[in-house]
Amino acid sequence: MGSTKGNHLGEFEELTLLTVGALFDEAYGVAILDEIAAKTGRKVNISAVHEVLKRLEKKGFVNSRMGGATNERGGRRKRFFTLTLEGKQALDHSIGLRNELYNSIPKLTFNFV
Repeated sequence: MGSTKGNHLGEFEELTLLTVGALFDEAYGVAILDEIAAKTGRKVNISAVHEVLKRLEKKGFVNSRMGGATNERGGRRKRFFTLTLEGKQALDHSIGLRNELYNSIPKLTFNFV
């Protein structure tokens, strides 16, 4: 995984990608929005979720497929997202870097009084 700007994950991209992976076969816009809001306590805008999903798909980190039309959605179909190998590798890189930086904090830094 390179460190090129195109493969960099912003915080919200990382949260969205993690949520797509966690929801597995049930990852669609509103479910992702609800899960992020529930886990983080942040108020999230559905347009922001859709924009990030488009960006992640363009980067090759997620794939999408259309689900069937349902009556409760007025005949509209849901777009479901799944994590790709590249998306998993991007998460591995991002989380690995965070852990490496966290673990490099000297222990005495945590001696709070």
